[in-house]
Amino acid sequence: MGSRAGAGSSDPNAQIASKLKALYNAVEQEPIPDTFLDLLEKLDQAEQLGKAQG
Repeated sequence: MGSRAGAGSSDPNAQIASKLKALYNAVEQEPIPDTFLDLLEKLDQAEQLGKAQG
């Protein structure tokens, strides 16, 4: 009762959890796109400029 030892391919929740974990791990390993890094850099510069002026 409550044991996950028997959770296999017949358990749809286990299948979903396994696939979600695999997808998350794959996305986590992807590099950050240069355009996103550039956008973050511009945001940092804008914040620093705002602090200097304010």
